[in-house]
Amino acid sequence: MSKLGTLGARLHRGEVGYDFVKNRKIWYGLSILITITAIVGLTVRGLNMGIEFQGGAVFNTPKNTSASVSQAERYAEEASGHDAIVQKLGDGSLRIQVAGIDTGAANKIKSALADDLKIDSEQINAELVGPSWGEQIANKAWQGLGIFMVLVVIYLAIAFEWRMALAAFVALIHDITITVGIYALVGFEVTPGTVIGLLTILGYSLYDTVVVFDSLKEQTKDITKQTRWTYSDIANRSINSTLVRSINTTVVALLPVAGLLFIGGGVLGAGMLNDISLSLFVGLAAGAYSSIFIATPLVADLKEREPQMKALRKRVLAKRAQSGAQAGTEPQGADESSDGPEDSAPAVVGPRNQPASRTRGRGRPSGKRR
Repeated sequence: MSKLGTLGARLHRGEVGYDFVKNRKIWYGLSILITITAIVGLTVRGLNMGIEFQGGAVFNTPKNTSASVSQAERYAEEASGHDAIVQKLGDGSLRIQVAGIDTGAANKIKSALADDLKIDSEQINAELVGPSWGEQIANKAWQGLGIFMVLVVIYLAIAFEWRMALAAFVALIHDITITVGIYALVGFEVTPGTVIGLLTILGYSLYDTVVVFDSLKEQTKDITKQTRWTYSDIANRSINSTLVRSINTTVVALLPVAGLLFIGGGVLGAGMLNDISLSLFVGLAAGAYSSIFIATPLVADLKEREPQMKALRKRVLAKRAQSGAQAGTEPQGADESSDGPEDSAPAVVGPRNQPASRTRGRGRPSGKRR
């Protein structure tokens, strides 16, 4: 078995682990800091909305155009009087976007670009985009997002409980805010592909969260009937037992997206891939982070406020204190106190000390024969 597989098995059995729930304030603080940075970037810089949302014209030059991106951008801005976005595609052609112009202006810009680039105007393909289409796409995206959130909350509240539904909702908002904020900070263009990417990452984020919640639900059955573990202990066990699985699925999903973003968008110059690949890359990473460091610790926080969980914590801590006091006076390997069914906890963080055999020496003669 590989080292990672061995580690995963040990994490699942509770032999090793990291206390995520105990250090939850660190993760909360880090998430708040990242979220504030994203909101500030969104407020200060704003989103670079694509031409599909603003309206304008797109000019595609023939293959292997000799002009550079900076030259074509200068030509387009001089001809239109507006800011232009130029992308060099893999075949050497240029994609020039100019927002906020009408049909008459588009024809003039096309002729000016043909003269500056020293090509025939018929070789330049011009497409006019109206802002109403982009507005419809944005409205449909907001409607889809709202319906998705409502259905997710209802499903999780029925399948699990309302605290888990609330925690998953917070994690989803966390992922969307970070992704949109990074778009604002980086300055990537927001296109319909970006909207598709944002809606896609919600499913990935929710998948990791539900996997941990399902393990937590299974291990907390009849939790109040035992006095060995608190709800936070079992929540931490649930995170550790699914940790390797979450990491594996996230890495496998991130690898092709990273290739799409860094190789397709960066090396090959396929700029149109950046809009969807960046949202997928950031969203997948943020979703894995939130399912481990935000959603489950938040559920533990909410559950520990219940009177039953508070009483359970008091009993557990009292029993641990008593066991610690007895451990200082009893010999090594002494039998642990047993409370019958209470000791059959649904989660075991480590192997229990084996009790000393009480039948040692029975049936054997001692001393000399008489």
